[in-house]
Amino acid sequence: MRIARELYEQIVAHARAEAPNECCGVVATNGDGGAVRVFPARNKHVSPLRFEIDEHDLIRIWTAIDDEDLELGAIYHSHTRTPPEPSQTDINGAAKWPGALWVIVGLAADDGEPDVRTWAIEDGRVAPVELVVE
Repeated sequence: MRIARELYEQIVAHARAEAPNECCGVVATNGDGGAVRVFPARNKHVSPLRFEIDEHDLIRIWTAIDDEDLELGAIYHSHTRTPPEPSQTDINGAAKWPGALWVIVGLAADDGEPDVRTWAIEDGRVAPVELVVE
């Protein structure tokens, strides 16, 4: 997945702002898989251990994606205590979002630098996906 530095920084800033709770949101893409917009959302659970996009935010985001003729590219969220690797909860939840990539912002590093990784999760299988920040 390709993403502009500005959009990447929006995701990281959202993760830092919500810490110690997990943040969440959606990355919209154009037809060729390039990220074109980030939609921050509220974590319905306001929790450091799990996330679920607030229903009202989800309706707002889906409407904007549809109105702007974009596509769902990725679901993003943060891990504030663990590495940015899909948890079993993430893997189970991915079934609701077929075809979407998963961008996870890890904030647990001792040096304070975020570790951002992207994953494809399909049918319980997890594979890393390159995230190209331009």
